[in-house]
Amino acid sequence: MNASAPILLFDSGVGGLTVLAELRKMLPQAPVIYAADTAGLPYGSKTEAEIAARVAGLLGVLSERYKPRLACIACNTASTIALGMVRDVLNIPIVGTVPAIKPAAALTKTGVIGLLGTEATIRQVYVDRLEAEFAADKRLVRHGAPELVAAAEAKLRGDAFDRGAITGAVEALKAKAGDGAIDTVVLACTHFPLLTDELRAAFGAGIRFVDGAAGIARRITALTEGHAFDRTSADRFVFTGDRAPSKTLVEVLASYGLPTITPV
Repeated sequence: MNASAPILLFDSGVGGLTVLAELRKMLPQAPVIYAADTAGLPYGSKTEAEIAARVAGLLGVLSERYKPRLACIACNTASTIALGMVRDVLNIPIVGTVPAIKPAAALTKTGVIGLLGTEATIRQVYVDRLEAEFAADKRLVRHGAPELVAAAEAKLRGDAFDRGAITGAVEALKAKAGDGAIDTVVLACTHFPLLTDELRAAFGAGIRFVDGAAGIARRITALTEGHAFDRTSADRFVFTGDRAPSKTLVEVLASYGLPTITPV
């Protein structure tokens, strides 16, 4: 294994930065390529076939170009749909991202768990299986909130975003549960932890938020145990499409250790 071979983090946008933040804590010496498919954003409103083909194709190109030691699909929607296909195509370890239903089931006291995700994520059979395996004796209330992806992207770009959309998503989830029974919320999109402050204000006190970022970072760490790391150049943020990151986003990316920004 080449010590300078990077870990490739892939997401539809900037949501995977929440995974990168946890990975930096565990493997600060590991070189990273962060790839954002901003031209394909949002994934949650696309069909399963569109997402699978796009993710597999892009990861094939990126793997050929950057020769990563491991790739992480830091996107719940892409993982629940395309993970199997990508593993069939690429000859490197692939780490996926799945809704953190197992830890949420262990935390809840009321037995009612809220799940906020994209529309594509919440309807997947994969989520049904996680619920059956880890939360069969709980009540899992799902709500698709694609507007939160747009809000998170806008927040990191430094653009104004609709805070009313966040309140609306929270109220819709509460209405499905009834009687304020939810005490634990799974953030089933890597974008959503970027809005933790806004979500906490909308939900009010007493709500626990659970996401999979730390667990993903632990899995990457386990799969690269014993590897040598040598960062021979600055970590890189690559993006699809014609829209270059804003000045504010460039500053945010630098704070995550991604000073080099280039189109795919």
